[in-house]
Amino acid sequence: MMTSNVHSLSTKRLVIGQVSVCLGCCCGQTDRGKPEVPVEWLKTEWRRRGLLKNIQLSICGCLGPCDVPNVVKIDTPGESIWLGKIDCFDHYREIVDWAEQSKAAGRLLPLPKNMEMHTFDPFR
Repeated sequence: MMTSNVHSLSTKRLVIGQVSVCLGCCCGQTDRGKPEVPVEWLKTEWRRRGLLKNIQLSICGCLGPCDVPNVVKIDTPGESIWLGKIDCFDHYREIVDWAEQSKAAGRLLPLPKNMEMHTFDPFR
């Protein structure tokens, strides 16, 4: 049980956010009729655009909720933003472009307007 807000560890990098892309039991499982998650493209673009040090990318196991396939969770210092039904390549391109613009700004910018329709709250 934590009793203090004092952190004994620190990192050399200023991380302004983390993008977690689900590739679990449902998301990206094309053999089960789910849309593809372009994992290798995401990793390549993240490196090519120099995003790794400031906006971390995690390709992870199941984030849930599985009834909203192709889930992406964006963690900021103050909140988590959940996106679902990220079901076409252009959606992933928009996330990468947003991350690149955020890195240039030195802070996470608001998501593009058309990504708002993909936000949801899994804890409602």
